[in-house]
Amino acid sequence: MKRLAAVVALLGMATATAACSGGSTGKSPSGGGGGLFTAIDVNRPGIDASAPANPYNPKGNSFFGYNGWKLAWYKNDLTNPNVFNPGAAASWDIAPDNSSVTIHLQPGGKWSDGKPVTAEDVKMSIGIAYTQGSTAFSITPGAAGVAADVQVVDDHTVKVTQDMKNPSVKFARGVLDIWVLPQHVWSSQLPADFWDKLKAARGTGADADKAREEVQGLAEKIIAFNPGKDVTAGPFVLERVNPGEALLVKNKNFYNAANVAPDQVKMLNYSGNEQIWNYLIAGKLDHVGFTAAPADVMNRIKQAPGSNIIKGFSPVSVGMAFNQSKKPYDNVHVRRGLAYLIDRDQVTKVASPEGGTPAATTSGIHQKPAQAWLDGELSKLNPYQHDQAKAEEEFKAAGLQKKDGKWALADGTPWKVSMTAPNGFSDWISAQDNIKSQLIAGGVDAEVKTVADYPLYLQELSAGKYDVGFWLIALGPAPYDIFARLYGVSNGWTNVAGKIAHSAPGKGGNWMGGPETIDVDGVGKINPGELAGKLNSVSAEEAKPVMLQLAKAANQDLPVIQLWDYINTQFTNTSRWTGWPEQDSDILRTPAGVWIALGMIKKKQ
Repeated sequence: MKRLAAVVALLGMATATAACSGGSTGKSPSGGGGGLFTAIDVNRPGIDASAPANPYNPKGNSFFGYNGWKLAWYKNDLTNPNVFNPGAAASWDIAPDNSSVTIHLQPGGKWSDGKPVTAEDVKMSIGIAYTQGSTAFSITPGAAGVAADVQVVDDHTVKVTQDMKNPSVKFARGVLDIWVLPQHVWSSQLPADFWDKLKAARGTGADADKAREEVQGLAEKIIAFNPGKDVTAGPFVLERVNPGEALLVKNKNFYNAANVAPDQVKMLNYSGNEQIWNYLIAGKLDHVGFTAAPADVMNRIKQAPGSNIIKGFSPVSVGMAFNQSKKPYDNVHVRRGLAYLIDRDQVTKVASPEGGTPAATTSGIHQKPAQAWLDGELSKLNPYQHDQAKAEEEFKAAGLQKKDGKWALADGTPWKVSMTAPNGFSDWISAQDNIKSQLIAGGVDAEVKTVADYPLYLQELSAGKYDVGFWLIALGPAPYDIFARLYGVSNGWTNVAGKIAHSAPGKGGNWMGGPETIDVDGVGKINPGELAGKLNSVSAEEAKPVMLQLAKAANQDLPVIQLWDYINTQFTNTSRWTGWPEQDSDILRTPAGVWIALGMIKKKQ
């Protein structure tokens, strides 16, 4: 399975027959004459005409933000995970201690078949989310940030209470970020005694184990379910689909239908980067999310009539991650030497010129929220600016030997930095090729290997098969999530029922193999996994000093070299539609279907 860029979605198989003119218009059965909006969904594989309109099906024809609809759509906030744009929910009340979320549905909310959206629909949708182990609706004993109770208050109000034995500050996010499904279509997928089974599954002992197995056993049934005709609470409903495209028409019963400008949406199929580039160059797409492209292609895209690029914050960074179980990467001086030897500006320019900015340093935090979390301390961290002399000092401190212009291990054994990336990750592979060239020029032998696809890459990475791999980090805005990639399961720490446990390298998914404690300059000895675990339940102000300690630890110990911070780059076209979000808008985290649903997008006159 290929990806356009590591931070965005997986690509699937498709055909070149999907192209159609984004400038054409058509009357939908719902009327309105708003014209045609053409897009590509980068969050899912290509179009499978036989797949159901089911948001839980990986190939399903439920398109994120169009006919796939959620309670709410989270905003692109730097530090707060619990701010949203409305979806099926008009508003919500989050308890000050995050102990509950009370959901208020859109007063005029209806399904596309005309039936009202009710609290019972939401409760059933939550039940289905439990079968998938969805964040706030996990039945894993001791899991953080999970619901303890779901109460229907009235026809339009639902209250969800958090289990405060192991609370999470992002509980509201987990609750509101679920698919909303119609009870009158989906209720047959849950057994009549489902809620009794769920209650039993939260206990202990053999009966609880059996109940959990039964609830989790429903997952595949839900994924495979075909509801037949698409019934949605979103702004569009699936009309028809073929291998080249899916046609969605305006949902006349959508609560904000009067402000939904297009009356048709075509989601085009695609086979890879090149096809999307051609669509953009020809001006055939009204919207597509970030697609990695080399500089010459990007220039051609920019020259297309109506071409418009919107950029905003993307809470993710890419790091060159080390397996410290393998020598010489267990030596911090080797990791620091490599950090000095690699010119991050050059890597970013080659690998992600439009989709990333060179990391200011390794802090474990994307540099935009780092400025908010670290209160000016970011500039005091070691920037590891490209400096070959300092790299040599670090290599010597590690005991490495230089023979005939090449660095070798302390015992004289040849050293080759072996980097691995998944096939199809164009930005990662380009970055590793550039790093290889830089390292060789600096006297360090290097090679790049690729594996078949991303799932295999993750599997082999977790198994500790790679010396060096690329690893997405800084997954904000929740503070725990930001550091979970550095000081979580992949580096030995697990959070079970609020208690942090550490596994030895090679055990329990620990492939990074870092030390359990770190003596941080100016801080003292810390256990970074335990500190990261605290971030799951503390307030933003309480999190700040912890974030600073972890940033200093990451900067000093370098479990990864932070290479670049991603930019959320959206491609739009102004020839047919106006009202696009402004640069750096907090709505850029959501798909264009949400922009349309909120009434932002208007037909160009």
